[in-house]
Amino acid sequence: MSCGCNPQGLLRPWGFFYLGSGFFRTGRCVGFLLGAGVLLAMWPAPATPDDEMSTMKRRRQGILTGMPFMANITPRTFVDALGRKLFLAKAPSRVVSMAPNVTEMLFALGLEAKVVAVTPFCDYPPEAQRKTHLGGTNPSIEQILALKPDLVLAPQDFIQPDLLQNLDRLKVPTFVLQAAQLEDVLAQIQTVARMFDRSKAGDELAGTIRQRIAAVRERTQSLAHPRVLYVLNTDPLQTVGPGSFIHQLIEAAGGANIAAGTSTAYPRFALEEVLARDPELIIFPVGTAEGISEEDQQQWRRWPSLSAVKHNRLVLVPSVLVDRPGPRIVEGLELLAQAIHPEAFTKDSQEEQP
Repeated sequence: MSCGCNPQGLLRPWGFFYLGSGFFRTGRCVGFLLGAGVLLAMWPAPATPDDEMSTMKRRRQGILTGMPFMANITPRTFVDALGRKLFLAKAPSRVVSMAPNVTEMLFALGLEAKVVAVTPFCDYPPEAQRKTHLGGTNPSIEQILALKPDLVLAPQDFIQPDLLQNLDRLKVPTFVLQAAQLEDVLAQIQTVARMFDRSKAGDELAGTIRQRIAAVRERTQSLAHPRVLYVLNTDPLQTVGPGSFIHQLIEAAGGANIAAGTSTAYPRFALEEVLARDPELIIFPVGTAEGISEEDQQQWRRWPSLSAVKHNRLVLVPSVLVDRPGPRIVEGLELLAQAIHPEAFTKDSQEEQP
């Protein structure tokens, strides 16, 4: 199993490439070194903001821009994550989705009949897999043109600059999406819905998600917030910090992210920092093509002094729900809340809720 996480909308962690549904490792996960002394000596130090930005594509994962770029400025003119204006004379009828979270959004809005192509990584809903697949992570302009789309929807961190330039040059309507914060995900849903004259459906879907998010927050806000480490990668150790919607999910679920005080969205941690902050819960995103391998999960048991290891609180969550910024993100939040506060989400406690 390859490693990764999947926040479309945030700075790419070191050693990953982005496929729209999430981050995928460029190579095999490497286990922890056996000796604590060797590990402490060799574990990479946290990257500075400049280091992070120099090794990753700037502003594709939504740290610097967000919901304002997703707003529509006239009923048929929309501004995307790059600040580009797109005028749609009418609702599109042939749309190409270049990321799994976009595909999920379109299907959730009832627009599946208008989708003419998706990526090979668009695995949900199952019906999406029957759509025409774009080839690989960087489809050719010829392949897209052959589909005769009247709209291409792509995350900023997925679409290659040269492909975007060619689409613009050939006047193929292209809208670049981006989500940095939890609310940005909902704003995206509403913006895309308006493009297709489905404003009511978009508002209802976003409203339902907001209500479910609020319900989770209400149940967890008065509880003690255990210290949480969310493991994106183990070698080098990388987690989530402020500026990432996963950080917001952890907080909404009633956890205290041990990386909350960092200055980057995806900070690297030295092992001694983890030992000092002593997480009470360690969360691993897992999946078939995304997430942390079972081998890497087990490496953490070599550190029995960690509270999370001592009390056997190593938790697995589906990466496609937690790391994929689409309409199912609230399901990821609910799973996180259940993992962090199982006592508050038992059958009896749920029945006690008004």
